[in-house]
Amino acid sequence: MSLLTVEGLSHGFGDRAIFEDVTFRLLRGEHIGLVGANGEGKSTFMRMVTSHMEPDEGTILWAKGVKAGYLDQHAILTPGLSIRDVLRQAFDDLNQKQARLEEIYLLLGDADEDTMMILMEEMGELQTHIEHSDYFTMDAKVDETARALGLTAFGLDTDVTALSGGQRTKVLLAKLLLEKPDILLLDEPTNYLDVEHINWLRQYLLDYENAFILISHDVAFMNSVINVVYHVSNCRLDRYTGDYDHFLEVYEVQKAQKQNAYERQQKEIAELKDFVARNKARVATRNMAMSRQKKIDKMETIELDQERPVPVFAFKPDRTPSRVIFEARDLVIGYTEPLSRPIDLQLERGQKISLVGANGIGKTTLLKSLLGLVPALSGEHQQGDYLSIGYFEQENVADKSRTCLENLGNEFPSMSNAELRAALAKCGLTTKHIESKVSVLSGGEQAKLRFCKLMNRKHNVLILDEPTNHLDVVAKDVLKSALQAYQGTILMVCHEPDFYEEIVTGTWDAREWALKL
Repeated sequence: MSLLTVEGLSHGFGDRAIFEDVTFRLLRGEHIGLVGANGEGKSTFMRMVTSHMEPDEGTILWAKGVKAGYLDQHAILTPGLSIRDVLRQAFDDLNQKQARLEEIYLLLGDADEDTMMILMEEMGELQTHIEHSDYFTMDAKVDETARALGLTAFGLDTDVTALSGGQRTKVLLAKLLLEKPDILLLDEPTNYLDVEHINWLRQYLLDYENAFILISHDVAFMNSVINVVYHVSNCRLDRYTGDYDHFLEVYEVQKAQKQNAYERQQKEIAELKDFVARNKARVATRNMAMSRQKKIDKMETIELDQERPVPVFAFKPDRTPSRVIFEARDLVIGYTEPLSRPIDLQLERGQKISLVGANGIGKTTLLKSLLGLVPALSGEHQQGDYLSIGYFEQENVADKSRTCLENLGNEFPSMSNAELRAALAKCGLTTKHIESKVSVLSGGEQAKLRFCKLMNRKHNVLILDEPTNHLDVVAKDVLKSALQAYQGTILMVCHEPDFYEEIVTGTWDAREWALKL
């Protein structure tokens, strides 16, 4: 049975086509991985099937009675609400049913016989639904799910605007699970999550009996939970059974077969054209030449898929800094309240350190405190001499109303238009991306713009806060190689051991000094 049917879907941004005449089916029990390079349209597809965005053409039809739950990384949490308030929103539908039930009780007193029969029937349906739901245990369910995802550690009364990226993801995920949808639609659910909760989510999805669609660039995570792959590429959606590794094997074979067929056809076309050119003027051979020309005209030519440009990341080292890069003594970090016990640390020249630990315990705050962006609550810290620091922030700070070209040009006014375009192209952005507003780019494409800014200045220290979030598999591999080759010092926060373990010379465990675990 098809739970979701998509027919003739086409969409684009300006003259940039994203989908052309796409067909898609979601069947009961399918665990789908939606894969593809940055900017191919994975998140756009998810937003269209959840009615957050209207396609230019095509139909999207959900089966009757199917309730879909969407984890949107870009969802905005309303300021002033606590974590508990947001989680209780998962029961809004039940609260509305209970309110309607109470309204019916009042209406029954003045209803005539026919109206009473109609109200009694509706009342019975509402009571049955409420009694078989979590309505009467909603507070217990909120507490139970919050504990499972580590939300109780930083307090359910915390205002959502004070949350880190990882904490926000956990809140959205907890709300989604409390809603108990028939279908899960998950867009990069592991972004910002620590290893412990990635493992928890993996087990949850392994045990999940209903269908789900998952977007993730974490190959190990995706491989462990999916049984179908839909590949988004060149405005198409192609279906493959099996996990991501099996998809790659089949895809590479298909690509090689198509390349061979293309080369054979191009050779045949060249030979036919040569014959036509040599014989069309001679009376004796003109008919044969015309026959071959007709064959060329009727031939359905094979077109190779346009290959996405592979980014080239390379970070320029600056002059040699002092031996000590950062040093802290009895440093207590936080905003209005402490997040840590007194911290003693020293980062030395040439070290490449990964800062690890659960979300919300102060990793990003420590980075900002060492950089002087967030004042320490107590203690002391100092930076070494001759430092030129490149900082990759967790959140996107680009001006989204401007194009990539304008964004980069504002930071590098001395670069010519051609130099700006070449720099952006080197990071894997096409002409259409370069000329598009940042607001219509995918998270991965926006990250490449930010890396472009880092690459075009010399730095002897790189501070990287979740650098792999939103990057596709190819871009992450290129970034890993670039950081391995980098001659300077690195301090990074990253939740992917497969990425950082081959880069770093050591790790700092934030749990050793965190007050909230």
